[in-house]
Amino acid sequence: MNFDHNLLPDLAVLLTTSGSTGSPKLVRQSYKNIVSNANSIADYLEIKEDDRAITTLPMYYTFGLSIIQSHLLKGACIIVTELTFMDKKFWNLLKDEKATTFGGVPYTYEMLKKLRFSRMDLPSLRYLTQAGGKLSKELSKEFSEICEKKGIKFIVMYGQVEATARMSYLPHEFAIEKAGSIGIAIPGGEFKLIDDNEVEIIEDSVPGELVYYGDNVTLGYAVDYHDLSKGDENNGVLHTGDIAMKQDGFYYITGRKKRFLKIFGNRVNLEEVEGILKSSGYDCACGGIDDLLKIYITDESKLEEVRNFISAKMVLNPVAFKSIKIDKIPRNESGKVLYSKLEELYG
Repeated sequence: MNFDHNLLPDLAVLLTTSGSTGSPKLVRQSYKNIVSNANSIADYLEIKEDDRAITTLPMYYTFGLSIIQSHLLKGACIIVTELTFMDKKFWNLLKDEKATTFGGVPYTYEMLKKLRFSRMDLPSLRYLTQAGGKLSKELSKEFSEICEKKGIKFIVMYGQVEATARMSYLPHEFAIEKAGSIGIAIPGGEFKLIDDNEVEIIEDSVPGELVYYGDNVTLGYAVDYHDLSKGDENNGVLHTGDIAMKQDGFYYITGRKKRFLKIFGNRVNLEEVEGILKSSGYDCACGGIDDLLKIYITDESKLEEVRNFISAKMVLNPVAFKSIKIDKIPRNESGKVLYSKLEELYG
């Protein structure tokens, strides 16, 4: 069998998507993508040569890799470890090596809250970053306040592997005031909101699909070796699939384009439903089909309670909701819920 192994000269890295709502794909990242994004990140984080980032995420995960790339670009140090937050040795290493920063996904910060990060004495830390999914407004504000008291910059970011890594950041000085926002586009990037007719939305507080423009938008996907010779299929434009709105120049994600159900004629955003439930203390994930919203919950004693709660909150008949007991919410390595796995196992 004859294989054509021609590679696009600018092809640098292949990374998988999160696969939270379907099968993972390989994303083709170019050298131009990587250099552009690393420069932008180093710019807004003000990374210095004497910074020391400690690894908390896998190198093959786009967020973890971007931390390494942006710090090495500025000649900073990387403290490499396989230890986790749950290991006391991790915190000893952080102190001994005087780490100035680390990054985490939403699940990371949920863990740090349980570990009482607010009580830790970590004088070398200069800033913390969060990406890899939407952090709840409540938890974002809580960590912003904790970090402000400690003299640490807390910077929430937003990105996708299809944009190499980062597309936006919330400047630390707005971390409390604009908690829940993904902030503004990174240096060199631009956002637009478009409606269902592909018309740009100019007005504030009107939701639409978030579209990003920048040199860090990747080349496209690869499903087999033939695709490795392909050129740039995106041309610097990425339709994120996220629904967002703009307020006073800051962007807010309100849900996913495909994470909606129709319940008795009402359009229901599953992200918002999950947010309401989680802020009320329920460990759950949502899915379902039109006219039947499924709430997957880990606490069997709360099955009826959670169903009645969300029914009353949304002022809809309880027959539209079904609560299902599960042992554990399936997540990928970055902490994102694997919704396709939920449906496969319990649907």
